[in-house]
Amino acid sequence: MAKTPDRNEPCHCGSGKKYKNCHMGKEAKKSMSLIGILGIAVVVILGIWLLATALSGGDGRVDCPPGQVWSEAHQHCH
Repeated sequence: MAKTPDRNEPCHCGSGKKYKNCHMGKEAKKSMSLIGILGIAVVVILGIWLLATALSGGDGRVDCPPGQVWSEAHQHCH
């Protein structure tokens, strides 16, 4: 694997410019773009999961400890 040049070395593309003035910023943007895309994908997947959980609804029953029942009026077990 090729080593990334230091900031003040000539750029690996052959432009004659220093690496910091040529490809250094472009490579940093590329990695930040990939991180951003992955972050958006995670948010979308979590959103879909939460939406599916909310829409699945069920019959509204909540598991209470033995001897107690769910109170719709108070939203807890009695």
